[in-house]
Amino acid sequence: MTRRSIDSLRSQRWYASDDMRGFAHRQRTQQMGLRREEFLGKPVVGIINTWSELSPCHSHLRDRAEAVKRGVWQAGGYPVELPALSVGEVMVKPTTMLYRNFLAMEVEELLRSHPIDGAVLLGGCDKSTPGLLMGAFSMDLPVIFCPAGPMANGQWRGEKTGAGTHTKKYWDELRAGNITKADWVDLESRMTRSIGTCNTMGTASTMTSIVDAMGLTLPGASSIPAVDSGHPRMASACGERLVAMILEDLKPSRLVDARSFRNGLVAYMALGGSTNAAVHLIAMARRLGVPLSLDDMAEMAGKVPVSANLFPSGQYLMEDFYFAGGLPALLKKLEAHLDGSALTVNGRTLGENITGAECWNDDVIRDPENPVVPLSRGKTLAVLRGNLAPKGAVMKSSAASPKFLRHVGPAIVFDSPAEMNRMIDDPALDVTEDSVLVLRNAGPVGAPGMPEWGNLPIPKKLLKQGVRDMVRICDGRMSGTHYGTCILHVSPEAAVGGPLALLRTGDLVELDVAAGRLDMRVDEAELARRHAEWTPAAPRYERSFAALYQRHVSQADEGCDFDFLDGGGPVAEPAIY
Repeated sequence: MTRRSIDSLRSQRWYASDDMRGFAHRQRTQQMGLRREEFLGKPVVGIINTWSELSPCHSHLRDRAEAVKRGVWQAGGYPVELPALSVGEVMVKPTTMLYRNFLAMEVEELLRSHPIDGAVLLGGCDKSTPGLLMGAFSMDLPVIFCPAGPMANGQWRGEKTGAGTHTKKYWDELRAGNITKADWVDLESRMTRSIGTCNTMGTASTMTSIVDAMGLTLPGASSIPAVDSGHPRMASACGERLVAMILEDLKPSRLVDARSFRNGLVAYMALGGSTNAAVHLIAMARRLGVPLSLDDMAEMAGKVPVSANLFPSGQYLMEDFYFAGGLPALLKKLEAHLDGSALTVNGRTLGENITGAECWNDDVIRDPENPVVPLSRGKTLAVLRGNLAPKGAVMKSSAASPKFLRHVGPAIVFDSPAEMNRMIDDPALDVTEDSVLVLRNAGPVGAPGMPEWGNLPIPKKLLKQGVRDMVRICDGRMSGTHYGTCILHVSPEAAVGGPLALLRTGDLVELDVAAGRLDMRVDEAELARRHAEWTPAAPRYERSFAALYQRHVSQADEGCDFDFLDGGGPVAEPAIY
């Protein structure tokens, strides 16, 4: 690639001029103890760091930023670390999804308002990956994503335990009376053994693996455990490579295209990844003007079976996946589905990067001919439409109970989590295994922020009967670590007048996954009457970021981005006077 001159870099607008402003920028940089020779005439690399002491997934990223700096210095660049909003999944309430767009805005404006020529993006917990990349895509400077890495394997009493997946499993067993409070307390300190993101194929590893397959990380970076010594070495290599990318002007608009997203979808489906990725990928694609829809995802899901034997669809954890060869080994087995000509951040094509990749455990990383879940049994992503979800709903049919993939049952409708929690374990609740549990007003506007409320609890009286799955419907999301026959992202959501708002307890709901249908057996005249009676709830927020969110967020099938950020188009560089 043609090498850019230092004079052509945007940072030089700040540092190279002979006027008073240039003097002030150089003066203030020296105020921090740097010599002129350490920053003048060098590419400036921003390190966007989502480190936080309230995000165990990211609590090591301060150290990783130092490793990135080593690589930048070695390559002749000038590294600067910039803190950004940390959207750690566990502690942030009501949901990190409320703040994904906030992070995207912050990243874009951090890069625009400072003398930055390119950036290494440090993140990994669910919404940090799309948030960082959405902002970077809109700013369109050279970037590398440096994933936080999954935590070490967990084990409890001889059984592999995965973060999130087994929390839900053992919570149900506690409610059913099959384990004790003492067992629950013991489990609390043993399941999550180290820093890093969830060790299952939850949303974190789904998204980092997808962007790895898209060519936005160094090859295989998404599979390296957070505590492995290879992780800081990878971070250092990110810093070194980013300097070269700046001089090559290898920015997202030159690097990421429809081929990249297609390769990401192949990885997504083979991994049995989180349903949350459906929302994030659409938002990311729209930032670059790349057409991508739920139907594109459903088409790929019908071609690529679940091949990674990882919780919640399989039996292993991310550390096992890494030792089996990681994402490069999986992609090598899926080569027939990939577009190997797609460019990646290291300057090579995806095809070149996976040449020579080997699998060291064929049970962890299966051949497509021996999948974990055959396509006839279920898919990573099924898209449903019907009079309950005209614009679409999604489910992970590979993690659902086969007997519920075609089902008719009476709805039990809850208008809020509080109402659901009050009623769900009431012995008088008229519920059977055939009932369809529905939680609405959990969507982007209604909640707001579309929280992970969609894995509705099984009523305690059914748990005691041995029931562990039911059909559940929600206009919110579900943790990628969870499982079950859960229909999510119902669009339009109830809060904006979607048909889910018209459903009533006792109405029959019909699910037919093979046909891609989700309907309520209520005639059109009755639905019209109910719609005429329906009134929207008063806005929950009159001020704050949440109020902005409710006014400007799109629906799930459109990526839940803000209307004023969606799409491309240039934004002027800041004036310097």
